[in-house]
Parts: sequence; structure tokens; C-alpha cells
Amino acid sequence: MEQIDQDKIQEAVKMILEAIGDDPEREGIQDTPKRVAKMYSEVFAGMFQDPKEHLKTVFGEDHEELVLVKDIPFYSMCEHHLVPFFGKAHIGYLPQGGKVTGLSKIARALESVASRPQLQERITSTVADSMVETLNPRGVIVVVEAEHMCMTMRGVNKPGSKTVTSAVRGAFENSEAARSEVLSLIKE
Repeated sequence: MEQIDQDKIQEAVKMILEAIGDDPEREGIQDTPKRVAKMYSEVFAGMFQDPKEHLKTVFGEDHEELVLVKDIPFYSMCEHHLVPFFGKAHIGYLPQGGKVTGLSKIARALESVASRPQLQERITSTVADSMVETLNPRGVIVVVEAEHMCMTMRGVNKPGSKTVTSAVRGAFENSEAARSEVLSLIKE
């Protein structure tokens, strides 16, 4: 299995510190390259994960109505600036064929997608597509709300602004009534 190269990250962080005019041997930041490398191993753990693997855990259950997991917190790193964005996701699906997945598996799939340099739009569609491909549900809806530090701490400096993305598949794409019902439950 591939791994994150912590030694390379440490060297890069040391070069960044030098490039901004700091001394990488200064007491307060001597261990910063090591800490950043360890953090990046955690933050980017999804680089070598397939979100569909989490969704393969299914249970036989005669339930074909909405399953909605709301307010799942997530953290990711903007691939354009390598600064965080974070928020919550709402993920729903209409099971089919008597199989449902574990609720925690939905959150784990989200986490594996978010744990890599990413775009919010890609997180939203990748989670939806992974659920469709793995569970073969009648419908999937994913709504992601996030605050992007690249808009908060730099650039336009607009803290508190949120970006909302959605992906709808199957019954939610084809039925305005089904889509409206689940969106109203998300807002509750």
C-alpha cells in the first residue's frame, strides 16, 4: 500500500519556513516540519482509500424508504490553496432490494473522500456516485455546506460565508416531490 512520504513533507516545510524568512532551527518551530508531516498523514489519509469499500458493508432489511444522515461534520483541504474547508454533509438514499448500509459507513465514505486535496463539488458528487455504484439504491441525495478558509483568511476575506453543493441521483433527480421532501427534512 502506498503511503505519505513524511520525510519529503518535512523537507518541504523546512524550505517553506526558510522561504518566508524564518529560521527552521528556531526553538519554537524546530519540530514544526515533523508535526506538519504527521498532521498531513492524518489529514490526507483518504489518498489511498476507496469510499466504496466502506459502503460494501450491507445488511438485509426490508426497508425501502428514505434513510437520511444529517449534519455529518467533515474537514478537507482546498486543492487550490492547501488551506482547510469544513462544514457538514447531509446524505440520504432510498434503499432497494432489501439492503441497507451501516449509518457509520456513510460517514466513513464521506471522510475518505474529504481526506485528500479536494474541491467541495467533487466531494459531493463522489459520495453520491459511490453510493449509487455500491448500493444500487433507487435514489441518492448529497448536500454539503462548507466554509472555505481560502475565502475567509485570504482573497476576499469573507468569514462566515458558506458554499452549498448538491448531487441528486435516481428518484431524487427525477421526482421534484421526493427531492423537496428530503430537502425539507434536511432543513429541520
